[in-house]
Formats: sequence, C-alpha cells, structure tokens
Amino acid sequence: MTGISPTELSNQLLDDGDVLVLDIRHRDDYEEWHVPDSINVDVYDELTDDPETAKDDLADLPDDREIVTVCAAGVVSQTATEVLREMGYDASTLADGMNGWSRVHRSTPVPTDLEGTLVQVARPGKGCLSHVLISNGDAAVFDPSHYLEEYDEIIDARDAELVGVFDTHAHADHVSGGAELAERHDVPYYLHPRDAFEIDATSIEDGDAIEIGSVDVEVIHTPGHSEGSVSFDLEGEALITGDTLFHESVGRVELGVEAGIEDSDVEGNAATLYESLQRLLDRPDDAIVLPAHDPGSPEPPVTATLSEVRERNDDLARDREEFVETLASDIPDHPPNFERVKRTNVGREDVPDGELSELELGPNRCAAE
Repeated sequence: MTGISPTELSNQLLDDGDVLVLDIRHRDDYEEWHVPDSINVDVYDELTDDPETAKDDLADLPDDREIVTVCAAGVVSQTATEVLREMGYDASTLADGMNGWSRVHRSTPVPTDLEGTLVQVARPGKGCLSHVLISNGDAAVFDPSHYLEEYDEIIDARDAELVGVFDTHAHADHVSGGAELAERHDVPYYLHPRDAFEIDATSIEDGDAIEIGSVDVEVIHTPGHSEGSVSFDLEGEALITGDTLFHESVGRVELGVEAGIEDSDVEGNAATLYESLQRLLDRPDDAIVLPAHDPGSPEPPVTATLSEVRERNDDLARDREEFVETLASDIPDHPPNFERVKRTNVGREDVPDGELSELELGPNRCAAE
C-alpha cells in the first residue's frame, strides 16, 4: 500500500505542502465532514464496481501535485490511488481515511499571564479542543480525548506531573478520556455530580477552587447544555467554558434529554443556560474564552476575549424570552451516535476499546447553531 499517515498529512498541510487531498466518497458524506481544503470527486461506486470506469472522472486532476486519496477507512481510496498511479499521477492513500484524520491532534500554548503554561490541544477532524495547564511542575488536563498519549507527551515534555483531570461536562460528541487518564496516573478525576452518574469521579461544586501549581482553578456551575456543566475560571485570565459558551454560539440544550439521561425539559434547559451565561458574562472582559469545540477544523490556538465574544456571538444579544424560544425550537442535526457517546461518558454503557474510535466518528454538532 502506498500510504501516508494522518499525522504526516497534517504536517504537510500545516507546512503549505503542495499536496492535493482527493476525497472520493459520495457527495453527501463529503459535505458533512471532510479534510479542510480537500476536493471531492464522487467515484466511490465506480471504484467499487469497476475501477476502470473511474478514470474519465479523474482525468482532469492536476498532474504537477502530489495527490492523497481519502475515503472513510482507507480501503476504496487505496483503489483510487492504484488507478491514479496507473494514469501517471503521484498518488498515495491516507491511512485509515477519515477514521485516521479523526485521530490527529495539534497543540500550541495559549498566550496568558498565568504563572505557568496553558496549552490548547485541537483535533481538526472532530473540532474538539482540550487544554493542559502546567504550573510549578504540576499539570492538569481539561476535556481530554481518549487518545491519552497526546497529553502524556505534552506533560512529559515540560517535566511536569499530572495532579488532576477535569471534564466540563459529560460530552455527547466524543468519548472522554478523563476517567481513564486519571486512573492511569492515580489522580482525581473532577466532574460535577449531576453529570457523573455511574462514573467514579471527585465531585466539584460551584465556587470550589483547586490549586494547580501556582494557579487557582475556580469552578463555576453553568448548567443548561447538561445539568452538570461547569466552566473553569483560571484567575480571571482564561475561562474554560466547555459546551456552555462558544465564540459564536452556545451549547445545545436537548441532547441529554433525548439521550434519556436527564429528567429536565428542553425549554427549562434553555432558560437555565441563559442564566448560566449571565454568570460568565460577569467575568473580566479580557479573560480568554476557551470552549471545548470549534465548528470548523481548528488550528490552535483558538481564542477570543470575553469582550470579543460578546460582539461576535448573536445568542448573547437575545433577551431571555427570545433566547429560550430560539434554542428550544431550532434543533440542528444531532452528533453521530450521541446517545451512546453520552451514556458511555456517564458510565451507563461500556464500549470496548476497539470500538471507541468508530463510535465518535463524524462532525461535531454540540453548538446550538
């Protein structure tokens, strides 16, 4: 197989390498979720049934660029690579396709005046953002994915010791690695009890403060997206807002209800979220807002001050009545497998390790709009 790893492709794209990413999936699949700046030539059926018939549709590709073919799992795209090489193109296959792209993580420090380093970790294939705080040799991880080696590498590179793992809430779009990361290092896993359910976690409540090195992490209970959603205020310098507040939207309010793990109703959740947002808006204007997701394919650092978010986020300009009506009535498509992902993250379903990556595949859809 002539292949390229997801990390290698990610690095080439970051370095402005002259590579053309060719997605051969059906158009609907491509439009829902794809590698940024890729092009789509829908020859999936032709490559499956009779690869020779795909050549006409592929004949107009530029012949002066390296081509990387993509499908869901890297199987049919390998056939595309073989056809393209027969036609004289320099082609290779993205290993594991979009499955592999979902595993890519990128990281960089967030500029703050904290007594330490705050690193943002982005998954461009999922739109997920997590954060690592390092101060005076201590480290804490917020909203980690289940690819735990990414966080261990960041902490080890800075000669720090993990002392705590935090989740802002029980996620619905990706499988959290929080509980496992904490267990591996024998440190507390912090989660609000309203989202813990059957998860063995150290409870955190509104107003609690946990010291990480020289940095105080204040807990702000901000329910609405989920009943146990919290945000974390890092000494007024940064607000880790989970899925409560995004830069241009706010969290959805129906996922926990529709997953069958919340007794609340959607309208009530929307009203609760409105009140939670008012609490966040009282924080310092120059605090950096760090959500758990970005709707695109994030290139870290994804940051905005609270004052900038006020200007960009139309949801924050709505009065209470309009806010509740909008969020309760305008429901976007659900994240893939959100019921099982949510149940897994609250400890109500045990998914084998080999199925975790497949369970969370697909676009992020935790924002209300």
